[in-house]
Amino acid sequence: MITIMEAAAELARFTGANALGYFKKTLSAELKQDGTPVTVADRTSEELARKWIEQRFPSDGILGEEYGAVRPDARRRWIIDPIDGTKAFIRGVPFWGSMIAVVEGEDVLAGAVSFPALGETLFAAPGEGCWWNESRCSVSTVGDMTMATVLTTDTAFKGEPQKARGWEELARIASISRTWGDCVGYLLVATGRAEVMADPIVSPWDVAAVMPAVVEAGGVFTDWNGEASAFRGSAIATNGALANESRQILRGIKAEESR
Repeated sequence: MITIMEAAAELARFTGANALGYFKKTLSAELKQDGTPVTVADRTSEELARKWIEQRFPSDGILGEEYGAVRPDARRRWIIDPIDGTKAFIRGVPFWGSMIAVVEGEDVLAGAVSFPALGETLFAAPGEGCWWNESRCSVSTVGDMTMATVLTTDTAFKGEPQKARGWEELARIASISRTWGDCVGYLLVATGRAEVMADPIVSPWDVAAVMPAVVEAGGVFTDWNGEASAFRGSAIATNGALANESRQILRGIKAEESR
């Protein structure tokens, strides 16, 4: 019998494979109420993921970005983001992934992300390590912010001016700042190819799947206020060595105030 981590990885690959069939094809996109795009690739991929869960774990709850919640009071729930990075997906950019998390309350039991256009998979569970393409992986050991690569999804930080100022300061200090964002940013932190990934506004389906990956790889994952949660509306993922410093900079905390 497979573990819940293995099941999450299997479902992420299955969902991603369906999405890949639409990649670099001409797709029409609709705007949802929050202003983000959705395509037939998002919808069909989530539909298939939901059917997969219903067949194998019929008593579990499901929360998906496109179709909402079923059995929201179930002890265990599956959280689906069929295509995280839809804007990139529509433009034929390979920085997107299919995300699956399994949770009890706000405790993430397992998370997996398939990046089929990149040929990579990331999955983890508490106490089980972080796995990248079937091998254990870890965050970087960079301990000097001036040598760090820092990432975010969109530097506009719309509606979050204070967080924008924190990002601007972090980007100024760091060696490299890029918008290799969405789920790819967390992949890069968990596999040691970047040191910080900052998202000012997220939903649980955007980050629950990557939280255990970052932590099991030796990093730190919190919301913007420093709470270790994927359910607080923001996210900062870092390697261990720069965890405190990066959060202080992003939150605008002066060095003398943190002593």
